[in-house]
Amino acid sequence: MFGSHSANPGPQTSLDLTHVLYDDNSLFSLALALVTLSPILLMAAYASLAVQTREFLVIIMWAGQFANEGFNWILKRIYKEDRPDGSLGNGYGFPSSHSQYMGYFSTFLICHLYFRHRFASTGSPFFDQLWRIIVYVAVSAWGLSVAYSRYHLQYHTPYQIMWGYGIGVVCGAACYGCFELIPRVRPNSPMGRLKVFLVSNPVSTWLQIRDGWAIWPDGGREGEWKRWKAEWDRQRQLLEEKRSQ
Repeated sequence: MFGSHSANPGPQTSLDLTHVLYDDNSLFSLALALVTLSPILLMAAYASLAVQTREFLVIIMWAGQFANEGFNWILKRIYKEDRPDGSLGNGYGFPSSHSQYMGYFSTFLICHLYFRHRFASTGSPFFDQLWRIIVYVAVSAWGLSVAYSRYHLQYHTPYQIMWGYGIGVVCGAACYGCFELIPRVRPNSPMGRLKVFLVSNPVSTWLQIRDGWAIWPDGGREGEWKRWKAEWDRQRQLLEEKRSQ
């Protein structure tokens, strides 16, 4: 059954993408081990949102995330800096890829929430602003907790983490600025024209790519919900009429 396998398979290594070592006696260490895996879950979330919503913003953010990871791969092979002594992580340590990943993610998302997205109002300006601050803090805390987990679990030095996070912040801000902020402020600029082409070309039209936030402050979420609610109420009413007959 296994005769086709090579008798000399060569050096073996581990795929540490989801392999995290932590202190088994510490619940805090366990929590950080779970937090440090969250970037992997974000990739699945990107894919789901891109397919379901067909939003240009989500697709660009996802593509930028891949580009950010590629940039990290290049930097690691340029500097070839080792991980901390005693670390069981594979590969080079500078800059921290997890930190750079979350620096990009949190920066791009906060830029979008600040410049474009508007949540449904609670009716109170105070609570509206409080909710926005809570969201900003939560997103920032998530990104920073992933970065800290790389230090606590001894996969990177503080130097590698800070540089990684900082590079991610710059990449996230640059990506958002190029594909969202500049096209909005200067629609006739090269980036503005590029965005129009990316959204309206025949392939994007066939794929039904849209830029919801260019039309609605909430990306069209409230309008979609209202259409669903109206159809839901209509069908419920028809069902009740059938039952009463």
